[in-house]
Amino acid sequence: MELDHFAVAGETLETAQAHVEAALGVAMQPGGQHARFGTHNTLLGLADGLYLEAIAIDPGAPAPDRPRWFDLDRFSGPARLSNWICRVPDLAAALAAAPLGAGDIVDLERGALNWRMAVPASGVLPYDDRFPALIEWQGDLHPASMLAPSGCALRRLVVTHPEAQALAELCGSLERVVFEAGPSALRAEIDTPHGLRVLA
Repeated sequence: MELDHFAVAGETLETAQAHVEAALGVAMQPGGQHARFGTHNTLLGLADGLYLEAIAIDPGAPAPDRPRWFDLDRFSGPARLSNWICRVPDLAAALAAAPLGAGDIVDLERGALNWRMAVPASGVLPYDDRFPALIEWQGDLHPASMLAPSGCALRRLVVTHPEAQALAELCGSLERVVFEAGPSALRAEIDTPHGLRVLA
């Protein structure tokens, strides 16, 4: 399991994107639509093959026949860092070792990108959405390699949860990811052209 990217959700894509841009002081890049879940996104490339996305329900897309990923059907309030996503080489094997409710495998594509993702039937990931969504990229293409450099680099992603120790044991040792006990939350500390910024 390796950190792949993280997601900022909003009631609209505009508010999610504005939240990222205000926090980091850099402009996001176009993303696209996810027809399977009726969502759309914009993207920001980070150093070392990482990236982040702003994501929201696409008001112009038909409603999916199942709950949307990232718990977006229940999302309300200000835009915020909502989920983190880890890539694995074998999604089926990773799910076998993951906690109950980590998701079922869904095959997805957007443009030239193809991937498989574990999406819970309820849309809600274990540990109050603090367990990472698991992804297995298909082929050599990855969003981070398609994005212009932003001058931003993740210093660390802080995952906070009352059961932080159990969550950390499930996830194993992950570069740049730390677990802290406390109310359920995510916080990304990011070096930017304007200095260290915090995205939460």
